[in-house]
Amino acid sequence: MPLSIVERDGRIIVSTPYHPNFPARARSLGGIWDKAQRVWVFDAADHDRVRSLCDDIYGPDALEDSKDERVPFPNSAEQRQNEFAEAAAGVPHYYGHRRRLRERMIAAGAESLPDYELLEMLLFAANPQGDVKPTAKSLLAQFGGFGEVMSADPDALSGAGLGLAGIAAIKSVREAALRLMRIELRERPVVGSWDKLIDYCNAQVAHNKVEEFHILFLDRKNMLIKHERQQRGTVDHTPVYPREVVKRALELGASALILVHNHPSGDPTPSKADIAVTKEIKKAAAPLGVALHDHLIIACNGHISLRELGEI
Repeated sequence: MPLSIVERDGRIIVSTPYHPNFPARARSLGGIWDKAQRVWVFDAADHDRVRSLCDDIYGPDALEDSKDERVPFPNSAEQRQNEFAEAAAGVPHYYGHRRRLRERMIAAGAESLPDYELLEMLLFAANPQGDVKPTAKSLLAQFGGFGEVMSADPDALSGAGLGLAGIAAIKSVREAALRLMRIELRERPVVGSWDKLIDYCNAQVAHNKVEEFHILFLDRKNMLIKHERQQRGTVDHTPVYPREVVKRALELGASALILVHNHPSGDPTPSKADIAVTKEIKKAAAPLGVALHDHLIIACNGHISLRELGEI
């Protein structure tokens, strides 16, 4: 195979003879190997480095030696168009898309990206060569939204077609976001940061498909000591043991608690059991000097505070 380099529309198409050192170095420049066309594809902004790589691997005269067989590096728009059509027909449309998306995100800010493009950015690391846009859109459609995708169980993500790398990417980014939110809660009294607390609880459990019971343990200044999930139940029930809640509070040296659990149904209205267990925990904690500040019920359609309802 003769060495050839063609550039057009943000892409460089390179065909090369085999050399054991070329693939690794090509990938280090962001190159993608197209098995169907048997060519390497780079962003056009890297053309100088690509030429240098080819010169280094194959020698500066490699292109000149194959002058009659190769497609020369184009110098005019018309020449680029003709040569690209001949040398790279059928190259997938998504080549160069990743670089353009990254550049747009940096220029305009990540908040400018729609949900499917932000999800694409997360999946790039999981699929370094393919087009992940269809996967991102499929996940959003299947789960119902960005929050639902990020909160989905690994088994559900696997069932939707994601591999281990994709699942790990989503779960690690979600955990990173939650840790940043916890840092904000630790920097000021939780009871004085109500909006941030609700945002954090929504991100933690609002889109979960089964009920979970969480506890926020606070110190005497109402600063967050620790957040723990105590129980995980079914779609409509989570067993809660007041003595275990109080025991854990004493182990952590907590002075106050905020209880949090979710309703997968989407309706945050408390049940009689929710109200009863809240009163039992308050009764068990009070003699030991542990206050119960609130019990929040979180759902995808809203949240309810049992304190605001007068149940605490």
